[in-house]
Amino acid sequence: MPDSAVFWGMMSALPASPTTYSLFDHLICSACRQPYTPAVLHTLSPCCHMPLLAQYTLTGGPDKRILLHREGTMWRYREVLPVFSAAHQISLGEGFTPMLGLNRLGAANGFSDLWLKDEGKNPTGSFKARGLSMAISKAHEYGVEGCIIPTAGNAGVAMAAYCARAAMQAVVVMPRHTPKAFQEECYWYGADVHLIDGLINDCAAKVRQLNSSGQWLDLSTLKEPYRIEGKKTMGYEIAEQMNWQLPDVILYPAGGGTGLIGIWKAFREMQQLGWLPADIRLPRMVAVQAENCQPLVDTWLGKQPNAQQYNGKPTLANGLAVPRPIGEPLMLNVLHESRGLTLGISEADMVDSVREIGKTEGVFLAPEGAALWTAARQLLRQGWLSATDRVLLLNTGNGQKYLDNLRPFLTD
Repeated sequence: MPDSAVFWGMMSALPASPTTYSLFDHLICSACRQPYTPAVLHTLSPCCHMPLLAQYTLTGGPDKRILLHREGTMWRYREVLPVFSAAHQISLGEGFTPMLGLNRLGAANGFSDLWLKDEGKNPTGSFKARGLSMAISKAHEYGVEGCIIPTAGNAGVAMAAYCARAAMQAVVVMPRHTPKAFQEECYWYGADVHLIDGLINDCAAKVRQLNSSGQWLDLSTLKEPYRIEGKKTMGYEIAEQMNWQLPDVILYPAGGGTGLIGIWKAFREMQQLGWLPADIRLPRMVAVQAENCQPLVDTWLGKQPNAQQYNGKPTLANGLAVPRPIGEPLMLNVLHESRGLTLGISEADMVDSVREIGKTEGVFLAPEGAALWTAARQLLRQGWLSATDRVLLLNTGNGQKYLDNLRPFLTD
């Protein structure tokens, strides 16, 4: 741990930023808690080579009534976001996605209080818009001129769009089997696209090769500190849209896990701010994966010490094909703290759930989101969920992008 006087002396040398805009104070290593100044651009922590987490001065922070007349985007929470100036805000209107009651679906299956937050309504069609808007905004603040990302699909599309918005170069590396909708959208945003045989870990290896000189900022999941700050706004919105109450259970499709970790971070921050009572019962968090690629499940069940050597297979839910997530320790911590769990869902069950939710509620979910519905029914049958629990499914993307994957399952 560095001498505190030296560290805070470094902090005081930062350019002054109005605290009414951002309360961002410093970064800490998620493993050892060592602090780092945000005055310079960081990727993983130098001390442990683990994700860095943004910390804010929350004691004495603003009252939640400041939100009453703010714009309906994630930037309404600007005090708890890391961008110091509106001049560097790179936005396409992301956030404040709808919260839908699934009344018919719930009533037909034994749920009395079933909800869906539909992230498919974001710019670029997924929740990745939040994280990449934030990461690109912060990169813009640091004067970065180009970014590179390994992606299963949606993150690459979002990065390409926000780089275009910020006049930055974008390099996207994705699996060759990724649906063409993702590939082609990246091209239209002007990105340099590389297609690789394999999964996202193979794409990450290609990113390291392409970026050996460090000419681009690597926006890999949790390898820079700011994507998670965009994703955490889902947690703020859940609380605000539910009138500062929280669900009993949140089911979340966990690939890299940034959103799962971010939502939990948001709940803890809101407790510190006084926006939520300190003694409020936080939701049980359920991390849902694909049976074809379920590293977190296998670690949770004790089948492996960690996911560092896990080998997965492709899945209809492209975003869940993350075999070796660097955020695994943080995800496991959320599950333990929240009294949650993790489980894997079959390809066939995902397809059935896409169809059932589409026909019953008129919402075309990504397979990742549809997997949550299968998981919810399983947990209700097992007694882990009760019929009266307020259950929230967090759909991460628009099903239209997955038509290549789903087309073989069309029936007359």
